[in-house]
Amino acid sequence: MTYRSDYLFTSESVSEGHPDKVCDRISDAVLDSFLSEDPEARVACETFATTDRVIVGGEVRGAPGVLSRIEQIVRDCVRDIGYAQKGFHWETLVVQNLIHGQSAHIAQGVDAAENKEEGAGDQGIMFGYAVDETPVLMPAPIHYAHAILRRLAEARKSGAEPRLGPDAKSQLTLRYVDGMPVGVASLVLSTQHLDEEMSSADVREMIEPFIREVLPEGWLTGETVWHVNPTGKFVIGGPDGDAGLTGRKIIVDTYGGAAPHGGGAFSGKDPTKVDRSAAYAARYLAKNIVASGLAKRCVLQLSYAIGVARPLSIYADTFGTGQVPEPVIEAAVAKVMDLTPKGIRTHLGLNKPIYQRTAAYGHFGREPDSEGGFSWERTDLADALRAAV
Repeated sequence: MTYRSDYLFTSESVSEGHPDKVCDRISDAVLDSFLSEDPEARVACETFATTDRVIVGGEVRGAPGVLSRIEQIVRDCVRDIGYAQKGFHWETLVVQNLIHGQSAHIAQGVDAAENKEEGAGDQGIMFGYAVDETPVLMPAPIHYAHAILRRLAEARKSGAEPRLGPDAKSQLTLRYVDGMPVGVASLVLSTQHLDEEMSSADVREMIEPFIREVLPEGWLTGETVWHVNPTGKFVIGGPDGDAGLTGRKIIVDTYGGAAPHGGGAFSGKDPTKVDRSAAYAARYLAKNIVASGLAKRCVLQLSYAIGVARPLSIYADTFGTGQVPEPVIEAAVAKVMDLTPKGIRTHLGLNKPIYQRTAAYGHFGREPDSEGGFSWERTDLADALRAAV
């Protein structure tokens, strides 16, 4: 099989102030609060946001004291993101808490017992991906689309650019030559601005220096096509301008469309839910496969059944870049890591309040931190994988 080497590829990102990301942030903040009090808490939290209102619902088990703090958790998230505008203000919005207890029928399938291992929290397929085109082994279009918005958020929050609002979207189309990114063919950036008199040209003048800071030198040329606030003014932003919902930005959360996504969202789900934990494990393994030199590009699929501990299948594809056949890699993966839900949680240390920080700018390609966050970005399995093959 041959693969294209010269092409254009596009990915998008959205900022922490995007309505859907506001909801992801709140859902993960609720999850972190439960895990702070009970590392074995079960949480499936969904959030809906619209003009001056946030509704939080879902199923939980453990740490009952958190339920009384849901309203404050919501307000703290909205305030930190930066919303204090007419139509969506952290202090005056209405919060509805509709969270209730977890179904006993789900619990019986997931919980460990004398005669069974802890099972997966749901059926599903999960994908991990890594590629050697960036230092963090992520696809370049999504990596830099995130980086642009993260830099604009830093400028807004630091006061360096107070005219920026919290809501923004970016989209990068990169040109690939011989399978590697070499430049930006087009760039789309829409950002909320607080000065109503600003034109699209004014917004570009404001944000272009920050964009040039984060993109590799030489990628922006005279041939790069720019679209900055192409619809015109963008003053009304966030859930006041467009309703938000947890879990609607799954491609933004993963690989920007450069690799498959299993379908399940991440935010608001505790790590017994393999939608989240097995997707993290798949990324961890794919990244270590590439870091080990076994392949330059790798996608890894895991599949699970609700209540069943062991994965039903492991599939690897190295797109013709592998140093060994894919079945050898699949066998090595099963050897170096326990891929039961409990095994994943233990290996990656997932029963910690580390999820709120994942809600914006991607779950992958981030630096592991001292508190255990982004543990799935470590490359500490590379030697074991090489030995296993």
